Amino acid sequence: MNNGCTGKLPRGVELLHDPSLNKGTAFTAAEREALGLHGLLPPRISTQQQQVQHVINNVRRKPDNLERYLYLIGLQDRNERLFYKALVENLEELSPIVYTPTVGLACQEYSHVYRRPRGLSITRYDRGRIKEVLQNWPHKNVRVIVVTDGERILGLGDLGSNGMGIPVGKLSLYTACAGIDPAACLPIMIDVGTNNNELWSDPQYIGLPEPRLEGEDYDSLIDEFMAAASEIFPNVMIQLEDFGNSNAFRLLARYRDQYCMFDDDIQGTAGVALAGLYSALRMIKGKITEQRLLFLGAGEAALGIGNLVASAMVQQGLPEEEAIGRCWFIDSKGLVVKSRTDLAQHKQRFAHDFPFHRNLLEVVEAIKPTAIIGASGQPATFTPEILTAMARLNERPIVFALSNPTSQAECTAEDAYRHTKGRAVFASGSPFPKVEMDGQTFVPGQANNVYIFPGVGLGVMASEANRVTDEMFSAAAKCLDEQVSREDFEKGRIFPSLTRIRDVSANIALAVAKVVFARKLTAMREPANLPGYIKSKMYDPAYQPYNGLTNNL
Repeated sequence: MNNGCTGKLPRGVELLHDPSLNKGTAFTAAEREALGLHGLLPPRISTQQQQVQHVINNVRRKPDNLERYLYLIGLQDRNERLFYKALVENLEELSPIVYTPTVGLACQEYSHVYRRPRGLSITRYDRGRIKEVLQNWPHKNVRVIVVTDGERILGLGDLGSNGMGIPVGKLSLYTACAGIDPAACLPIMIDVGTNNNELWSDPQYIGLPEPRLEGEDYDSLIDEFMAAASEIFPNVMIQLEDFGNSNAFRLLARYRDQYCMFDDDIQGTAGVALAGLYSALRMIKGKITEQRLLFLGAGEAALGIGNLVASAMVQQGLPEEEAIGRCWFIDSKGLVVKSRTDLAQHKQRFAHDFPFHRNLLEVVEAIKPTAIIGASGQPATFTPEILTAMARLNERPIVFALSNPTSQAECTAEDAYRHTKGRAVFASGSPFPKVEMDGQTFVPGQANNVYIFPGVGLGVMASEANRVTDEMFSAAAKCLDEQVSREDFEKGRIFPSLTRIRDVSANIALAVAKVVFARKLTAMREPANLPGYIKSKMYDPAYQPYNGLTNNL
């Protein structure tokens, strides 16, 4: 296991102030004596497991989730291994605090609760010297960058520099869920301004209080960043996160064949949704080639899912035209059809020759979909009437309410089950509690990208891939589906328990690495024991004893 670097340890207070090395009260008596810590810590020595329980007790006594978030981020700043040990062992409880839905509130309040810097900030005024800015980062073997410009944070819109909470949270999940060393992770905010006028007038706002950069100036800044990041960190994978629709599709098309990069909102969301569809159809004994999918939303997430689903249908024998014809989209103006003259280019592939309808219920009655997939950021849009109609049209309707955070979901789990008389196969982007109804217990599935992107990242990193392809996300989706058990199905769950996420991510990494080696997307030779090799690359947050020779703490 990768447990740290080697070299001379700092001593005393300096050691206690290094979050990657600090063990707090878990330093042994011998370590305290050897490292100049005697007297600097309380005398009672704790095990890491005792510390984890202390952390959980503190989390549970906090008055609300924002306070829990701040406590955990503070712990990450003080004792990195303890933070990840607590997160790994309590992921179902803590991931909704570290990431969605609480991270949405944390981003809205980010300037007000700002305490210390994490990651790097790059602005329009750094043009021409972005390489210098990147060289200020202390860790040189960066393997994963998550970068945002803050324009479309979850379903909350333009939060500018407050969106830094997203890259920080995503990278925490890379480490917790797939064992990518935190020293190899770099969160980046590219602050190009914000069109959220409320932020301009907030004296505590930490970002640039000016309009967003657009056009050629914006493109040249992002071009410089992508080239500089790939040069300074030659083995890095760059994940675009929460860019606005107008830029996300364009930037993915611009860079995907130049750099090792992907857009999680487009490709990661597509992968987890496709996996959910595979599992749902296994549960109800259906075929993907026979489905009619209706998407509420026609942005990055919805179109990313549509493209990957259409590709899966083609792989299973359906002509491409028919596969595309089985995916329908509604945007803010109504059904996406050929007669409309206002469609952006990225929507036109799915514009069908069909009468225009504006109302979602009308579209459901006209299209008769087998599945409705919400990726709109519009809460409560899957109304009781729509859910009832889906249950009338289908014995087992598939209902995915994927918008994050929870407050933006198209419907709740309880609504989905109640208005379909318990027949819906439901999944959401953020977690919902179990639903008790008519003597049955329903466990909602969480179609969260956390099932996909950490494993993909681990597979790319371990195989030293030079590109990230859609085939990798297809392979990840199939692998994730295969890990949903009969026991999961019996609970109505179409995703595996988060308690198994590190094994799930390791298996996805293996599936991705196999694609990398099969397609020759790396200069590396395939290891004889690829599964073992991948697992050897996974960071273990357990403390390691100081042996006087290394700093593998």
